[in-house]
Amino acid sequence: MARSIGERRDEMQQRRDYLVARLTRIEDHLDNAPNPDWEEAAQEAENDEVMEDLGLAGQEEIRAIDAALARIADGTYGKCVTCGEPISEERLDLLPYTPFCKEHAPGRG
Repeated sequence: MARSIGERRDEMQQRRDYLVARLTRIEDHLDNAPNPDWEEAAQEAENDEVMEDLGLAGQEEIRAIDAALARIADGTYGKCVTCGEPISEERLDLLPYTPFCKEHAPGRG
C-alpha cells in the first residue's frame, strides 16, 4: 500500500530530527580538547576524521530532506525535477527525498 505524502513528510521530518541531534553530538565530540598523549591524540585525530565525514554526510542528507519538504509544500513532490514525470512509489519508499525518477537518477547513463 502506498504511503501518503503526509506519512512521507512525517518520516522525513523524523529522520531530519535524528540527523540534527546526531550532528550536535558530533560537533560536541569535535569540540572536546585534544588529548596530550601523542598516541591517543593520533587515534583521536583519525576518529575525528571519521566523525567529520559522518557530519558532512548528515548535512548533505538534511539538505536533501529540506528540499523534499519544500517540494511537498509547493506541490511538486513525487515528480522528477528533470522531466516532471512521476517518481515510482518503490523509489520513494527506498529514498523518500529523491528528486529524480529512475531514468534521471545520477550515475545512470
